[in-house]
Amino acid sequence: MFELERVDLAAEFNRYRGTMLAEIAVPGPAEVRRAVRRRRRRHLATAGVAAVALLGGPAVGYAALDRPDPSPGPVDPTPSVTASPTPSGSPSPTGAPSATSASPTRPTAPDGRISRAQLLAARVDLPAWRSGPPDCPVSGVRLVGDPGSAKEGTNALEAIDYADVDGDGATETVAMLLCSFGSGGPQQVVAFDRDEAGRIVTIGRVVATSREKPQWLTGLDGRSDGTVRVEVADLHPGGGWPGEWSQRQWRGYRWTGERFSQVEGPTSFGPNPYSTDLAVTAQDLILADDPADGSRVGAVQVRVRALGDRRVDEVFLELDLPASLAPDGPGWSGCGPDPGEYGPELRCRLGPIKPNGELTVRLGVRLPPGTELPPGTATVRGTAAGPGGHYLIDPVIANNEDTIAYR
Repeated sequence: MFELERVDLAAEFNRYRGTMLAEIAVPGPAEVRRAVRRRRRRHLATAGVAAVALLGGPAVGYAALDRPDPSPGPVDPTPSVTASPTPSGSPSPTGAPSATSASPTRPTAPDGRISRAQLLAARVDLPAWRSGPPDCPVSGVRLVGDPGSAKEGTNALEAIDYADVDGDGATETVAMLLCSFGSGGPQQVVAFDRDEAGRIVTIGRVVATSREKPQWLTGLDGRSDGTVRVEVADLHPGGGWPGEWSQRQWRGYRWTGERFSQVEGPTSFGPNPYSTDLAVTAQDLILADDPADGSRVGAVQVRVRALGDRRVDEVFLELDLPASLAPDGPGWSGCGPDPGEYGPELRCRLGPIKPNGELTVRLGVRLPPGTELPPGTATVRGTAAGPGGHYLIDPVIANNEDTIAYR
């Protein structure tokens, strides 16, 4: 009788296990975030059911299956202990498993380690770009392997690393991406995983550049504890700004189950040391007749101040005067050859200014004989340069220029 009950119980338990496994749905790419959150709970629930079956023997197995106990035989005068149903995952009151019992096996999480070649060969979906050209693609994207030769509007793979970002025991992939635009383009770090079918799915954005700061991502490091470390910089190089002048910081990010959140490193940048506040003021230009040849001459007097604690190595001045006015007089002697070479603006390169210092120049102009010049206005603009002639940051650009009248 006991042998028959044991065989029936094993068959019933096998049917129950098959039913439970058939009900486990395989999440697709769109459900990857929910799958990441469910993965641990599903593992714990499966281990709990197996533990109940092993600990409780036939009686607890029937209780877990929500079935009645086998029909009782003849009444035994000796009282017996009846196991009551216990919640899944709770310890059973009927004893401990024997040393020869099999331990519950935790299901293996999908392997999210994606090689560079595999990522370049796949089509992936990306989080929306926060800034940059509107044609940066995000759906079904094929990544380019060489950022330096990427065409505008294509996404390039700049760096790749690995970390267990969701804590499921398997490794995921983090990649630094660039949407090529002009000499640079917006960047973002994105985390990828695989679903149970082996398809590459997107977990989410770790961090991205912005129009403010950070404007540049320069390093990527996946750490063993699941933290994704990204080196960010305040300013992107280009337009006369060298990359070595940018401030850089390492910041750490962790997956919360919904998004990546910063957990380490600074959250903002201080003033960049390669900056100054240049202030430019100028006087109106009044032309007078020159009896020597019938031309008309005058001068623009310009005052330039460095309102900061940094030395300005050079000041570049631009006078947006009419093309008929030519530079004249000794004031242009320090401006280098051909000050009007890039005309019609007249340009002059002045000397250095000490921190919180100033200088004043008088730049003469001449209107050739017989040339008409209706009265008007012009802009006098200044730009500060540091070592190597690279432009300094000027956080207050409203006072970099002045408007004058000429007549």
